[in-house]
Amino acid sequence: MRRFLKDNGLTLVLMLLFAGSILGQWLTGWRVALEDAARHGQPMLSLAAYTISPEFLSPVFENWESEFLQMSAYVMLTAVLFQRGSSESKDPDAPPRDADLAAQAHAPGAPAILRWGPLWRAFYARSLGMVLGLLFAISFVIHWTQSARVASQDALEHGEGPVTILGYLLDPQLWFESFQNWQSEFLSTALLVVLSIYLRQRESPESKPVAAPHGQTGD
Repeated sequence: MRRFLKDNGLTLVLMLLFAGSILGQWLTGWRVALEDAARHGQPMLSLAAYTISPEFLSPVFENWESEFLQMSAYVMLTAVLFQRGSSESKDPDAPPRDADLAAQAHAPGAPAILRWGPLWRAFYARSLGMVLGLLFAISFVIHWTQSARVASQDALEHGEGPVTILGYLLDPQLWFESFQNWQSEFLSTALLVVLSIYLRQRESPESKPVAAPHGQTGD
């Protein structure tokens, strides 16, 4: 058990932090929904009903959407772009790491999929960015459709016509919700790239060694 915890501690702690955060959002969001319903004289939502309501699902996937966009963009951009001196970048003067995958497929411990042929190698060589991009697309669709339900409910409460899902795709509110998260993700990533040139975090793989020169690129 001790070896398992040591080998998987980073994932376990991050998932515990996620569980605590989503639980906090769930419970406090429900309380906010109850208070809002009381002010408007509307029926109170049960916790189970709130869990599948657009009021809960829309902000959850709004945030997931921005995180997956940031990660997918970062993974794919760092494959082709450089920042000299950053621990988050490849060295622009180093030779390509994955130039001959057909030969590397037979190295000890190489994933078996690399030996299945060129199409499988091409897919696997881009699978991380593709899966993160897919998770972004799924999260965006759920955010969009659930936000459309919230907007439609709000319109009906004000005596207006319901909002269609397709029509809401052009609504500035949807894009305001998305852009307010996207901009922060791209800013924080850019700052990490630049700050890692000059600053250090001892023993972190996201940092260069503490004694490394500022011009050293990569970890």
